[in-house]
Amino acid sequence: MDWLWKFPSMDEDMLRALKKSVDEGFRAFTRGYGSGIENLFSPLQSFLIWAERLMTGMPWPLVIALIGAIAWLATRSWRIVVGCIVTLLLIGYFDMWDDTMKTVSMIFVCTVLSIAIGIPIGIAMSRSDRLQKIINPILDVMQTMPSFVYLIPVVMLLGIGRVPGVIAVVIYALPPMIRLTNLGIRMVDRDVLEAADAFGSSSWQKLRNVQLPLALPTIMAGINQTIMMALAMVVIASMIGVQGLGQPVLKAIANQYFTLGVFNGLAIVGIAIIFDRISQAYGLRLQKHREVVHG
Repeated sequence: MDWLWKFPSMDEDMLRALKKSVDEGFRAFTRGYGSGIENLFSPLQSFLIWAERLMTGMPWPLVIALIGAIAWLATRSWRIVVGCIVTLLLIGYFDMWDDTMKTVSMIFVCTVLSIAIGIPIGIAMSRSDRLQKIINPILDVMQTMPSFVYLIPVVMLLGIGRVPGVIAVVIYALPPMIRLTNLGIRMVDRDVLEAADAFGSSSWQKLRNVQLPLALPTIMAGINQTIMMALAMVVIASMIGVQGLGQPVLKAIANQYFTLGVFNGLAIVGIAIIFDRISQAYGLRLQKHREVVHG
């Protein structure tokens, strides 16, 4: 009756041999193609270095003025603008400015990549139910897989550094962008699409002039979620060499520095609130504009 209590499993020697063969195969792949794959990502590394130098090289008053201007243009709310400026001033006052700018540059690069990859995939999914059925399980795996697991193959292929960290962050943060782009386009009113067809619009014209503008509030919600998920990966990405606010938090965990961890953690929260309020308010403005147009 032992079989009722012990779940039947593969023979231990066979399981060990299977794991060993898979590991050796992946190691052989990284030895054979790792340098070629690394060269493939050299433009991404250049983009990362440029963004980091831009953010850390600009004078702090200019950065605060720029972020304040973006907040005003996106939200038209003085409360949010003042909140952004005060948050940034506090971050600088507590000597976390450089690390914060490095984190902002990484989030910027990750968001640009997620938009560039996610929107075309979301558009393709919205046009094909079959493709949606294929991609949805992949997105489920990407969202539920523990984020540490992403680091293993990426580090084996590309080593330690900024690029592997950004790739791991993009993998983790990409699904909301794809899902909400797909959802936003599918939610466009059929009557509007029929009117576009009646005017003789081509498929591309319908997408560019009708579907994407009407889906923009939902796509903005996807961008918001992507930014939040990217920020959630800051500390984990610091384990493989990504500079920014995550590294002091990691140092605080390793050495039990309570205040160092709390201060940098609060800086991450502050940046997250700034991004969240700006993107959410802009999405709501787009939503209200759409309601007025169709009202």
